Amino acid sequence: MDAFRTRTLRLVAPVVLLSSCAALLSGCSDSSSSRKDGSTTTQAAVPAAANDLQDDYLRVIKNVLPSVVQIQASKDLGSGVVYDDKGHIVTNAHVVGNEKHFKVTTANSQAEQTATLVYAYPDQDLAVIKLDKLPDGLKAATVGDSAKVEVGQIVLAMGSPLGLSSSVTQGIVSATGRTVSEGTGGGGTGATIANMVQTSAAINPGNSGGALVNLDGQVIGIPTLAATDPDLGDSAAPGIGFAIPASTVKTIADQIIKEGKVTDSGRAGLGITGRTVVNDDYQPAGVAVVEVRSGGAADKAGIRAGDVIIKVGDTDITTIISLSEALAAEKPGDRTKVTFVRGGNEETVDVTLGEI
Repeated sequence: MDAFRTRTLRLVAPVVLLSSCAALLSGCSDSSSSRKDGSTTTQAAVPAAANDLQDDYLRVIKNVLPSVVQIQASKDLGSGVVYDDKGHIVTNAHVVGNEKHFKVTTANSQAEQTATLVYAYPDQDLAVIKLDKLPDGLKAATVGDSAKVEVGQIVLAMGSPLGLSSSVTQGIVSATGRTVSEGTGGGGTGATIANMVQTSAAINPGNSGGALVNLDGQVIGIPTLAATDPDLGDSAAPGIGFAIPASTVKTIADQIIKEGKVTDSGRAGLGITGRTVVNDDYQPAGVAVVEVRSGGAADKAGIRAGDVIIKVGDTDITTIISLSEALAAEKPGDRTKVTFVRGGNEETVDVTLGEI
């Protein structure tokens, strides 16, 4: 499994799983035929709705799959999406790791292309690489609007799960607006990512960096994480995967392509370095401020090194991950209250959030 990179995560907050039962209703007409003994046999016609849905699948796959590529680093393998006609490919930062050069295989050719890293942004687990030479027939994907994604929409996940290039799985959007945190073990970036799209489409190792596509043929997300179930020995929880929303992909990728780096993360920050602390029962109890950036949001609010942050707004803070998740729901410039412990006493201050 070390050869493939799809990050798994342990959910740090209870998740309500959505399930639904759908009845397929169709107005079928029967086709009848006569037998030699005079009796008749009846065969139900294939529902028109089923044919229409299959046609939609085939159309989307035909149009989008050529825009999904396989990315091979020296040891690891993942997927990517052709972002424009200049050869830029967007993928996950954990797919590229610390490497600079890659081999890329497109859907319509087995010939390997070479590509070079433009920039990786681990804080949002996104990266852009660029093909060194444009192959014939290269087709950029159409990136959709995350705001229009709804629970229940049918989606297709395209990529190279387990090294099986140009593979497609199907499912639905099972939730939106999830904030999830990625581990740091096994090559994970440790990113906390907001507004992720949750899907029942199978997300397996190698799918990372590929495409989550709606039936309009638009990429609505980049498959990135598969949930794990601690009760099953941290094995993947079936039917719970997460994709970085298209809006985040566009924001980050456009900056990387234009500036060669991310100049505006759009993510709120306190301007501190912190670590999780535990109480007398060895349970996580807050985030100790190790360092405060001069002129940052915390500095301006009077927060100092040694303070232990226990609440942001109405959200209790017990770990560095819970702090990251609380801030992921905010925007730079937002005002919020931060409660911390200093010298055994609780204090609350108003903070105007800065930017990571």
